[in-house]
Formats: sequence, C-alpha cells, structure tokens
Amino acid sequence: MDMIQPEAPPDGAAPSHASRRRLGATDVQTIPFVLGGNVFGWTADRSASFAILDAFVAGGGTLIDTADSYSRWAPGHSGGESETMIGAWLAASGARGKIKIASKIGAMPGEGGKGLSPSRIAAGCDASLRRLGVDRIDVYFAHCDDPDTPQEDTLEAFGKLIDAGKIGAIAASNFTVDRLQSARALAAKHGLPQFDIVQPGYNLISRDEYEGALQDFCVANHIGVVPHSGLASGFLTGKYQSLADTETRARGARLASLFDARGLAVLAALKCISNETGASPAQISLAWLAAKPAVVGPIASATSVAQLEELMQSVELALDGEHIALLDAAGRDAA
Repeated sequence: MDMIQPEAPPDGAAPSHASRRRLGATDVQTIPFVLGGNVFGWTADRSASFAILDAFVAGGGTLIDTADSYSRWAPGHSGGESETMIGAWLAASGARGKIKIASKIGAMPGEGGKGLSPSRIAAGCDASLRRLGVDRIDVYFAHCDDPDTPQEDTLEAFGKLIDAGKIGAIAASNFTVDRLQSARALAAKHGLPQFDIVQPGYNLISRDEYEGALQDFCVANHIGVVPHSGLASGFLTGKYQSLADTETRARGARLASLFDARGLAVLAALKCISNETGASPAQISLAWLAAKPAVVGPIASATSVAQLEELMQSVELALDGEHIALLDAAGRDAA
C-alpha cells in the first residue's frame, strides 16, 4: 500500500505520528484507523458524538465510516440517524475540509426501492447528502451484494453519481471474492467505475471471510481493505474474561458464543502481549489488523472520548513478528 507522510495538524490539534495510507488506487488517505459511525445518534448522543468527532480530528483522524441504515435496528429509529448526527457536527465544527466521509447504500429499503437498483442508488445518495449536509460523499459503499440487480446496472448508476460529482470512489462491503471479481471484470470490459475498496468482516476471531481468496485478490489488484467488526462486538477489548461478564450486555448472546477454544486462546494471547508491551487488548487487536496484507485501516467505533483515545493509540503500535505469529496461531489453530 502507498504510504503518505502526515500533513501538519490543524491549529490546536494533537500531532499524529502515523503515516497516512492510500485506499487502493483512490486519492483517499487515512491513518490506519477509521472511525465507525454506527453509534452516533444511537448509543452516543449529540454531546458525546460531537466530543468524539472533535477528538478524532484533533488526533489526526481523517476518515469516518457511516451508512444510511445506521441505526435502523434501534427502537424508534428508521435509519439515517448517524448521517444526520455527523452532518450536524460538520455544520457546527467547520471540519469538512479535514475529514473524508464514507457512507453506504443497499442494506435497507427506501425511496426508489431496495438493494442496489439504479433508482435506489440515486435516491439513497441524495438522501444521504441531505442528511450529511455535504455535496459529495468521498467513498460510497455498496453495503451488501444484490444478486437481483445486474452488476452492470449498479456500476452504471454509481458512474452517473461520479459524473455528477456526488460521490468519489466506490467500494464494496460484505462481497464474496467471486462477486468482487465479476464486478471488476465488468467494469474493465465496459469502461465502468470499479470497486477499489472493500469492507469485509475481519478480526482475530472471524477470519474466513477475508483470509484466503479475497485477501489474495485484494493484494494482487491493489484494493484497499477497511475491515469492520475489528473488535468482535467488544469481545477483543479485554472487558469480557468469562461468560458471566456478558450476561447484562445487549450483545450478550453473541459474545457468549465466542467463549470457545479459539476465543479463549485469543484472549490468552492478547493478555500475554498486553503484559509484555503495556498496550491494551483493543489496541493490539487493531494493530494486528493494520499489519495484515492490503489492510489500510480497521474500523472501530467509540462511545466516549477516553475510549476513542485508547483505540487511536493503536496506530502507533507496531507488533513484532513473534507477537503477530502468536495471534495468528491463537485465532487459527485452537478451533
């Protein structure tokens, strides 16, 4: 991946020593940490959201990841809450020039239908632009695959948005390697925009979606990878050491399922490395991801400034070969 030396921080901001990385063949750059926006307007209210976003910029952060569907799953929410909160912060902070925005389309129905149909893409993009209060989304993801819409139609719809100046790069989230390959082949054949960025689920516990054929394809084709779920719903933060620790949590059932042989081996490896380095399990987990082939920066969200500052320190953590090998083995061999 291309490495770009960090620019001078804005006045009053804390400097970041992390080099910026380029997202594949695009002109979008980020430090090896992307701020997840799923919590904004959900578990982070306006005050907390603004404080987190301010701290992210002050710490040298450059890329925020959101989606039109965030946080549709919460009671009383219909989607768009995260984009609306980010838009309010952009208007109040004047920070648009310091930040790149990634958003997504295709995971929920709306005006123009559902999935990745051209009408849904056109209507969804306009709605996201309104909520964000911007005239351009820097990275626009297909949130999930849509087998019912021809890929040529989807790519043509994205191309019209690019031509109109409404979006920059296009990207694919939660695509299999076969569908990513076919989309790239169609783009090359018909002169359509191509997916230069992918967002798979990937962490120390869940590795099969990315490692193997998808990873190999991304490396070979200079595709930038920004994994989601890097902390496995909080399992890799070190907060949960036993099943009892998960009982009162909203994601308790999901977390409890991770306390198998593999999960326990990963927790033990994280504890060992934490004792040796002084880094937290969350920092180690994110640094491990950032060291993987084609990975530009993992996505993680925070509900407080203190939590964000801890996570952002992962960009300064360089794991040695022995630590990476220990984590590799724990996540692969103890199933």
